[in-house]
Amino acid sequence: MNMKIPDPRLKPADSEKITINLGYVDLGHIDLLVQEGFFSNRTDFIRTAIRNQLDRHTDAVRQSVSRNKLDIGLRRFTREDLETVRAGGVKLHIQVLGLAVIAPDVSPELARDAIGSIHVLGALQASPAVKAALSDRLT
Repeated sequence: MNMKIPDPRLKPADSEKITINLGYVDLGHIDLLVQEGFFSNRTDFIRTAIRNQLDRHTDAVRQSVSRNKLDIGLRRFTREDLETVRAGGVKLHIQVLGLAVIAPDVSPELARDAIGSIHVLGALQASPAVKAALSDRLT
């Protein structure tokens, strides 16, 4: 039985690493809460704080998503998708809240021919060459 094991490097990450700067006193407060067992670690505290803020602003986010006509979640664009768009003589105007993925087999030329603009609130995964080709269309 010859089973092919997927390469985990080809799977899109389900999170994005960010860096924040905190004052020493705020960091100390976080460490105290971790030490007292309220959170398992600093990351747990920060994730919880972010989720609490997002929950507080759910209505505003929902209204903005609707007003701006954003796709929510993971939106994948394959070579076939972009070839179909190009063949139709139109341009995509991509607006995503979450993760936009342009397949690794999409050439920079195809991306430029098919994508008129791209606005991602979250993260864009594409080859460096495709990102460079679309740099003037990223908002």
